[in-house]
Amino acid sequence: MTKLLSEFTVGEKGIIIKVNGEGRVRRRLFDMGITPGAEVEMKKKAPFGDPVDYVVRGYNLTLRKAEAACVEVDAEEGKEAEE
Repeated sequence: MTKLLSEFTVGEKGIIIKVNGEGRVRRRLFDMGITPGAEVEMKKKAPFGDPVDYVVRGYNLTLRKAEAACVEVDAEEGKEAEE
């Protein structure tokens, strides 16, 4: 099931499929390790929902919802990898 990273719930995992966006935003996401094939897990959310903490490539990464909305993730893929 394909979802946007911004739609994840705490503890949910997945494999990044595609990074959308243009220019600086897309480049910044790539520079932070948000690339197709990487596993991502949502760890925690700020009290008002923004920003959100994820684990990508073994490190914690905090993204705003607008940035996370640029990332398409296969949520089922992450669940299968866990089993």
